[in-house]
Formats: sequence, structure tokens, C-alpha cells
Amino acid sequence: MKEIKIHGVYRHFKGNYYLVEDIVFHSETQEKMVLYRALYGDGSLWVRPYDMWFEEVDHVKYPDARQKYRFELQESYNPTKL
Repeated sequence: MKEIKIHGVYRHFKGNYYLVEDIVFHSETQEKMVLYRALYGDGSLWVRPYDMWFEEVDHVKYPDARQKYRFELQESYNPTKL
């Protein structure tokens, strides 16, 4: 299984960028989750199940998607060049 980079910037397949803040756990189920912040708009925080992070994009539903995975790490993120 792939590892998620804490404080890494990831691109969602629909085009927005997010900063992974940490890995957290659901208090009732102990499910592992990714806590991440939008790098646009109000910078809101989001949470998503860890196992969903690297799901492959449904290219039947989203035929124009260029990424293989829902979120992909951006090694050279530069917000001034978006």
C-alpha cells in the first residue's frame, strides 16, 4: 500500500490542490482517515477514509480525467503557477 506524505501537496483529479495535515482515526470505529486542507477558497479542512485516498479514478464516469488516482502527490507544487 502507498504511504501518504504528511504536509505533502496533492492534486485531486478534478484539479484542486490540497495539503495533507495528518492521519487521524475515527473515534468510534478506529477507521484511519486523512485530514487535509483545501489550498483554495477558505482553506477549509476535510477528512476522507485513508483507503479512498489512492482509489483509481472511474474513467467511465470521468472520461476526461488525466490522473490515474483520485489524489496524486505534487513533488513540485508552486501556487504562483496554477
